[in-house]
Amino acid sequence: MMKDCIYNDDSIIAIKNIKSNSIHSIISDIPYGIDYDDWDTLHSNTNSALGGSSIAQQKTSLFKRRGKPLNGWSEADKRRPQEYQEWVESWSNEWYRVLKSGSSVFIFAGRQFAHRVIVAFENSGFTFKDMLSWERDKAPHRAQRISCVFEKRGDTFNQQKWAGWRVANLRPIFEPILWFQKPYKTGGTLADNLIENEVGAWNENALTSWNIQRGALNHSNMFKVQVTTEDRKYHITQKPLNLMKLLVELVTKEKQIVLDPFAGSASTLLAARELNRHFIGFEKNKEIYDIAVKRLENTLDNKLVHQKRDNNDPKIRNGRSFRLIGSRTSTL
Repeated sequence: MMKDCIYNDDSIIAIKNIKSNSIHSIISDIPYGIDYDDWDTLHSNTNSALGGSSIAQQKTSLFKRRGKPLNGWSEADKRRPQEYQEWVESWSNEWYRVLKSGSSVFIFAGRQFAHRVIVAFENSGFTFKDMLSWERDKAPHRAQRISCVFEKRGDTFNQQKWAGWRVANLRPIFEPILWFQKPYKTGGTLADNLIENEVGAWNENALTSWNIQRGALNHSNMFKVQVTTEDRKYHITQKPLNLMKLLVELVTKEKQIVLDPFAGSASTLLAARELNRHFIGFEKNKEIYDIAVKRLENTLDNKLVHQKRDNNDPKIRNGRSFRLIGSRTSTL
């Protein structure tokens, strides 16, 4: 499998073509399983209400469809957290296999099911290292005034009784970033692992420079990153490029390989490339894949070559990928 390449493929299947113990870090914004869209609905129980939308939802770019409430509409709905964990476990073992011992994994996870991701990764052998926090500069949200519900019912007593009270969540100003590590050899030392695999430590200089620029507490696990216009341009859940660059630089060295199995609009890949790291990405949605290709082409100012591949090859599913011309590519 080529380095410096993004594949229009399902990573759950395609990752099996990557050699064991060959990747230095995985950084990925995985689906949160909160019914944001079809690609984010990762449970088996659906009904007529799922996917509907209110007039207010139709007017916004945020959550245009109705998901399921936390307590569900039925007993079957309450299996959603377990089904999400099972989905994560369907690929977390492969992530473990391809990583070098001591490698770090950064996963953006929704607050609702982050604990399920942690359990799934621990079941696959990973060590849960920390939960970082990305603090956003803005975060739209909806929290309905419950008094309005009673007003529509003509219930003046309860309307007045519950004035000033809301339902739903507080403004989601932070987003969890789960930090996992593939353990190094039992009986070995971290220093020995660094010599063998060149992973397992974190880059103090990268973090110190970042915090000094933003007046943050040194070595803090909270990152405040502003979302720019460019960061909203390509994908509805796109993460800031500066944040992705910090994560890449925090746990990898130049020329090492960063993998993003859910590449989306390629923010992780672009960050890796700008920091002189190699990358591999997968994005199964053809429309989003094309956006990722165009973004890399425009930003890196490099010619790209589309590789025609044999669809009859059992190792290749969709036969679409691109790599950077002139980059030092090789197979894994």
